[in-house]
Amino acid sequence: MRVLVTRPKADAAPLAAELAARGHTAMIEPLLTIVAKPDAVVDLSDVQALALTSANGARVLAERTTRRDLPVFAVGDATAAAARTAGFTAVESAGGDVVGLADLIAARLDPGAGAIFHPAARHLAGDLQGSLEAKGFAVRRVVLYESEPSPALSEAAEAALRDGRIDVVLFFSPRTGKTFVRLLTESRLAAVCNRVYAVCLSDAVAENIKRLPWRAIYVAAQPTQAALLDGLAALDELTE
Repeated sequence: MRVLVTRPKADAAPLAAELAARGHTAMIEPLLTIVAKPDAVVDLSDVQALALTSANGARVLAERTTRRDLPVFAVGDATAAAARTAGFTAVESAGGDVVGLADLIAARLDPGAGAIFHPAARHLAGDLQGSLEAKGFAVRRVVLYESEPSPALSEAAEAALRDGRIDVVLFFSPRTGKTFVRLLTESRLAAVCNRVYAVCLSDAVAENIKRLPWRAIYVAAQPTQAALLDGLAALDELTE
C-alpha cells in the first residue's frame, strides 16, 4: 500500500523503513516540527524519576542534561527506545497511554521519595501531571519544546493525494490529525479522502479527523506503533 507518514522527521524515517520492510511504499510528510525551547530550565535536584510521554521529549531532554542515572518511565515502547538510544539505562515502558504511565509510576515509586520530572511539549495529550498529583506525587513539568504545525502541505503530498497515489494516511497524535484536516480544507482537497483510509493510534486521534470523508477510519487495538502497523497489515489483507 502507498502510505503517507505524518510524523515529525526524527520519528518518520525509521517508521518509513519499517513500512518498506513490510512491503509498503511510504511518503514522509511531517505535519509537526519539533522546536526546542532554549530558555527552558532543567532542574533535576530532588527528582526521583523521569516521566516521558513522547520520543521527542526523550531526545530534547537528553540534549539538555548529561545525567543518565535517573530511572525513566516511558509512555510507550517507541518513547522507551528513544530514551535508551539517548543513553538512559533504567527504562520501563507503560505500553502506550498516559493513564497506564501514571499507574506504572504509582506501582513502582513512593510519592515521598522525590518529585517526578516531566519534560513536555506545550500542547499535551492527556493529563499525566493531574493523574500523578491525584496519587500523591509532586510533578515538575517543564515545557522543553514546541510542536509547530506545518503551514501547508508540500507540493508532492498535494499531488499524490489529488492523483490517487496515497492509499492510507497514518496518524499518531490528535494535533497531527487537526493539522491535516486544516491543511486539506485550506487546499480544497478534503474530497480526495473518500478513496483514502486513515489508520489512527487511538480513539482520541481518530476523533480529530472525522470531519473528512474518509473511505474508512481504523483505530489501533492498543496505542502503540506495533499495534498500528498490525492494523495496517489487516487493512492490507482486507483490500487485496
